[in-house]
Amino acid sequence: MHKKLRVGILVFNEVEVLDFAGPFEVFSLAEKDNKKLFEVITIGQFPEIISARNGLKISPNSSFADNPDIDILIVPGGYGAEEIEIKNSLLLDWIKNQHQKTQLTTSVCTGALLLAECGLLNHKKATTHWMDLDRLETEYPLVHVIRNVKYVDEQEIITSGGISAGINMSFYIIKNLYGVEIAKSTAKKMEYDIEIK
Repeated sequence: MHKKLRVGILVFNEVEVLDFAGPFEVFSLAEKDNKKLFEVITIGQFPEIISARNGLKISPNSSFADNPDIDILIVPGGYGAEEIEIKNSLLLDWIKNQHQKTQLTTSVCTGALLLAECGLLNHKKATTHWMDLDRLETEYPLVHVIRNVKYVDEQEIITSGGISAGINMSFYIIKNLYGVEIAKSTAKKMEYDIEIK
């Protein structure tokens, strides 16, 4: 029997909505033979309701204390990542610990700054939102910043560009795991125009 991979999406106050909701939608819709391929959960530092950008309220499925097992970690961005959580040593330690256990650690938008702050992008290629590429390059000189791409694959770590680029990255991951047809059928369900090769 097929084991569903578990995708854990980190959420925090002032997280960019599409950064987490885009991948949530993609992985939630991916199916093979009418069976879901992924279980998708949101994880907050605490179990309390979180206020995302522009006031959207999220109730996380899990908290750090629950220590859920996840196969794929998604670290979104937004003001909360780049200005608040980047100073949160407990959250940064949690990301580092998860990375030791996951098959894949990924970031969307300025979530890359959190991975960089953890040292996970040292001596690796990475990208982020185009408005923050200079900051990533300046503040983390050990990171090899790549511009004008939707995502950068460094095997156990994938970083993606701003906001909607997390959707492109999610299709790319599904293609790598389950093949191009599953990725294409998922995109078709979402009416998302994307060239998947």
